[in-house]
Amino acid sequence: MNILIAPDSFKGSLSARDYCKIAKAAILDLLPSAKVVSCPLADGGEGTVEALVYNNNGSIQTVKVTDPLGGKVEAKYGLLGEGKTAVIEMAAASGLPLVAEDKKNPMVTTTYGTGELIKEAMNKGCTTIILGIGGSATNDGGAGMLEALGFRLLDSSGQSITRGAIGLKDLECIDTSEKNPHLNKVKFLVACDVNNPLCGPNGASYVYGPQKGAGKEQLPLLDAYLKNYDRVIKKDLGKEVAQVEGAGAAGGLGAGLMAFLNVELKPGFEIIKESIGLEDYFKQTSFDLVITGEGEINYQTVNGKLPVGVASVAKQYNVPVVAVVGSIGKEANQVYNYGIDALFTIMDGPHDLTYAMKHSENLLYDAIQRVIRVIRLYHST
Repeated sequence: MNILIAPDSFKGSLSARDYCKIAKAAILDLLPSAKVVSCPLADGGEGTVEALVYNNNGSIQTVKVTDPLGGKVEAKYGLLGEGKTAVIEMAAASGLPLVAEDKKNPMVTTTYGTGELIKEAMNKGCTTIILGIGGSATNDGGAGMLEALGFRLLDSSGQSITRGAIGLKDLECIDTSEKNPHLNKVKFLVACDVNNPLCGPNGASYVYGPQKGAGKEQLPLLDAYLKNYDRVIKKDLGKEVAQVEGAGAAGGLGAGLMAFLNVELKPGFEIIKESIGLEDYFKQTSFDLVITGEGEINYQTVNGKLPVGVASVAKQYNVPVVAVVGSIGKEANQVYNYGIDALFTIMDGPHDLTYAMKHSENLLYDAIQRVIRVIRLYHST
């Protein structure tokens, strides 16, 4: 029996690579003659660097950059192939987990460290940069990143604006004359899985600001600052990006990338699928089963999330797909219309999230074995 394991991570609990190791052990303990192929995946958020490095025989690099509050953090990024492609998670430098709960404040958090990661990759000679922009702690429209890359964002007196969203209220002029020259030689692939505009009730500030620490009184201010950002982009760059899907991603970083670097945002899974050659796995091996998973599967999964992405590829080759997940959420049964044939949760009782995260390895192992015990009733080894 040939089985492909192709999961996303369980955020904060299991990496996709750990999932693969545990699932493979569980399968082989029951089906020792099975051929099990591991393909840890990601959708542009947490785990993207690890997944692409693993699947492309790349290497992990570490560099000290600016964290969201202006301190320093050791951030990892990946080099793929011959070192001409870098994979960066903006959250490694500018992510919400880097900010203590009592320090969350999108008025002051900056994407400057993300710019430093990009600059480091370009200095290494990279000509392609895969950038995942999920999980940000910021609402600065990417202004900090752009400053690190040589763009000058100036106030009415010609001085650089303050870092953080609060600086955008003073923005009056964009100077591109000193932008990093390497940018002209780099192709960006930006993984983005949200379609929010930059401003308004469905924009970056109102939708994502609260989880980044913004109080109700700050939301209209944050939104107004991004509107001013958009005004100056139109005036000095001649770009209309505020209403483009994904402009509001990562606190407006999506808009900054489109306006300043002329990038196109794409669904994270599509970029990962192409970068690792997921279809090649199916061309090389005739699989009997695909096992995929994520932390919680729910109604949002059908909007291009990784499990249904894996299923869409598997169905092209008529391979059944089972999703073994942390939890089965609201309206998860919708995924049955998108190529997933069966859902299983790792939970074996009425446990809370803390218990599930603490015991995720054992729970996953047992859940995979429950699946395989059913499967082997109908397949000889």
